[in-house]
Amino acid sequence: MKVRVDVMLKTGVLDPQGEAVRHALGNLGFDGVEKVRQGKVIELDVAEGTTEDQIKDMCEKLLANTVIENYAIQVL
Repeated sequence: MKVRVDVMLKTGVLDPQGEAVRHALGNLGFDGVEKVRQGKVIELDVAEGTTEDQIKDMCEKLLANTVIENYAIQVL
């Protein structure tokens, strides 16, 4: 079973990588970009029968820093 985990910084947490991307886009002539938030996508191949609670546990213990990041789980 394939699972996709999207991890993004929480609203209000500064995103220096996103700001660097926004600045670089402006330098390349893409002036219409006002804000960039950068995150990560993690794809997992898990054994059939793996529960959503187990996947949440993986996220909370390793895949996301829940102090500053939110995550969303999608079974593909």
